[in-house]
Amino acid sequence: MDPVYVFGHKNPDTDAIVAAISYAALRNALGDREYVACRLGVVSDETNNILQRFGFEAPMRLYDVRTQVKDLDFDRPTILSDAVTVHRAWEQMSEEKSASASLPIADEKGRLFGMLTTGDIAQYDMRFVEETMLQEVPLFNLLSCLDGQIWGDSGDVTELSGELSIAVPGSQGAFAQGSIVITGPDAGVLQKAFESKARAVIVCGVLPPAQDMEHRGDTVVITTPFDPYRAARLMIQSVPVSRIARTEDLAVFHEDDYLDMVKDATLKSRYRSYPVLDSEDKVVGTLSRYHLLRPNRKKVVLVDHSETAQSVDGLEEAHILAIIDHHRLADVQTTDPIYVRTEPVGASTTIIATMFQERGIMPSQKLAGLMAAGILSDTILFQSPTCTERDKVMAERMARLAGLSLKELGDFIFATTLPKDADLKALLLTDFKEFQIAGHRLGIGQYTSTNTEQFAARQGELISIMEAERKSRDYDMLLFMLTDVLKKSTRLLAVGALDELGQAFNTEFRDNAAWLPGVMSRKKQIVPTLSLIWG
Repeated sequence: MDPVYVFGHKNPDTDAIVAAISYAALRNALGDREYVACRLGVVSDETNNILQRFGFEAPMRLYDVRTQVKDLDFDRPTILSDAVTVHRAWEQMSEEKSASASLPIADEKGRLFGMLTTGDIAQYDMRFVEETMLQEVPLFNLLSCLDGQIWGDSGDVTELSGELSIAVPGSQGAFAQGSIVITGPDAGVLQKAFESKARAVIVCGVLPPAQDMEHRGDTVVITTPFDPYRAARLMIQSVPVSRIARTEDLAVFHEDDYLDMVKDATLKSRYRSYPVLDSEDKVVGTLSRYHLLRPNRKKVVLVDHSETAQSVDGLEEAHILAIIDHHRLADVQTTDPIYVRTEPVGASTTIIATMFQERGIMPSQKLAGLMAAGILSDTILFQSPTCTERDKVMAERMARLAGLSLKELGDFIFATTLPKDADLKALLLTDFKEFQIAGHRLGIGQYTSTNTEQFAARQGELISIMEAERKSRDYDMLLFMLTDVLKKSTRLLAVGALDELGQAFNTEFRDNAAWLPGVMSRKKQIVPTLSLIWG
């Protein structure tokens, strides 16, 4: 079964990453199908330190969940080599009941050589209604198709060319020099073929006595159990498919190609089927138009968000199975009923830890430590106004399972020092979310530490970066919360609509900054206040 991708919001914080990892672990423990934890952005230094401490790799990065060719149930016929005979290719089409379809032809490395259709075979075959000249038929292919054997020694002959002639018993006429004669075990016909210096004689049935072969010269003699008519048809079909396969103007798709592009391309062409290639350009199957009618959408689970602006690109094409969140329900829409669990707690990881407990599944010691860190991070050491008693209970339970101290873990998470050469733009966008409130577009970043004073010397530089980002993203407002864990307050930096912002928080912004005592939550204190003035 196709995997289910689990991911948090763009610019993921620690809770978004931990929630994805822990929910995927829970569902994999239940064993119904494979769940894969993913991320939608760069992992912050805080999150990376936590992952390393508990021995976890950062989840795979997911850029887009639009339907791709690899999500379709495209055909996977046998891939034929370019050296295979036309006869074998026709047999393969018949065995797979694909006589109206195309077969991909691959070179010796498995890469696409061309496409072969029944029409190509029929067109080639019809040439021999009037034409009787065979060109450079590989001897190996000929013997394979005729189930034949060489009488005596064929010398250094590796392929045969010549005019094809079927001689009936008692034929008196001579044969063209260099021709290929098909006959029965008739000594007279053989003698005339040898005298005419025929390139080869195909003997159908019992081999004549050895004395009849004494004067064959350089003529190659091959025996076959088939009758002359059947032998002639098989010889015509013994050429390699590389001779007749279409190799130019091929419409080709790769497994990673998106469905909308594929639809546009098929509308501009009239082929029955199209070869599908992997990342190494090796042939893996064929795609027809009917495969596009009911595509298999990627299956996803959203954790720690329910807003399309914060989610993965192409979400509208995905099949959402569940949403696990502790924020407001936003604008994500689905075509089918889904499992939704949203609770007013301080961290999404708290909800997932509860789900572990409800199902009687014990997380590993390392996973329990990671989940405790996720809860501590998002509740800011239980200081955030979003924190509930259940957050504390679940964090303490996970800490006991991991055998660690919450105080020591909290110090590890938040005791950070800003490097002198820190990339302020990257810092601004690390834990960054976009919102739309009553027609206003805004972005809010947050950085939490035990020392926000370290930003004072670079505040002007940070404001300039924020203004540039606001203009490039066409925001009405851009905010950056410098949240101090020890002071339980936030220095709010802002660009755009400062008068409205000052009225909302009943404060004055000086040099684009204001101190907000007791404010620590973007979700519960910043966004609701803005919703009141704009709603």
